[in-house]
Amino acid sequence: MKIFTSLLASAAVLATSVTSAAAACTNDTWNKINERGKIVVGVKADTKPWGFLDSSGTLVGMEADMAAEVAETLGVELELVGVQSSNRMQFLEQGKIDLMIATMSDRADRRELVGVVQPNYYTSGTNIMAPKALGFTEWSQLADKPVCGKQGAFYNKIVEERYGANVVAFTGNAEAKQALRDKKCVAWVFDDSSIAADLASGEYTEYEMPLKTEDDNPWALAVPKGEESCVFGKFMSGMQYDWLQSGRLLELETKWGIQESAFLKAQQTRFQDWLSE
Repeated sequence: MKIFTSLLASAAVLATSVTSAAAACTNDTWNKINERGKIVVGVKADTKPWGFLDSSGTLVGMEADMAAEVAETLGVELELVGVQSSNRMQFLEQGKIDLMIATMSDRADRRELVGVVQPNYYTSGTNIMAPKALGFTEWSQLADKPVCGKQGAFYNKIVEERYGANVVAFTGNAEAKQALRDKKCVAWVFDDSSIAADLASGEYTEYEMPLKTEDDNPWALAVPKGEESCVFGKFMSGMQYDWLQSGRLLELETKWGIQESAFLKAQQTRFQDWLSE
């Protein structure tokens, strides 16, 4: 009887919490989107192939396509707004955009400012760009070899300590990549999303990203903080779940020339319907 009474009390507290949370939802952004028949989405304008300006000045890319699918699912028009790492969260907080899909790493401090909804849709981590002719297949092959890096990057020390590479750090990525072209190092170590963007540009046809990405950092899209646990947040959670389960993001990677992500393959397996086979 005591256990039963305790369970009843716990259920009552939970029901009260859920009711309170629902009552706190004004769904302002969700209602605004539907009333005006348009959703405004912030995407990167300078991060090819996720979000960038094409030759006609139109915002395109993998994340721009994701935004278009959100608008299509809602049955509203789409307006894309170019954002940068320095202003993307502020634009969302200030109401300049309704939704942000802009290569943002999921961090605890950012969750305090914007409404990050799960599951994460992408990830990035540490990898290398190296000449195909060298045939690298394992991180251990970098031992005692010169590897170009960017000054201040946290993975420089990791690659040195973990694999014995000799990292030669440059002030910027342009200098590091030029040193790679000049054969002053055997590889360039950096964030795999940036490497994928370079490989997709067509300017590095003799290079590849051959190793398994390490130290993954998940990416998050965001709604306004007040919408996180409300209708809009739940809707975007469902969109992400469907993208991962269906393999749609893998299709978009192929469309934009991005090397297949092990993360997306793993998530598709994770969320698959166990009765589908």
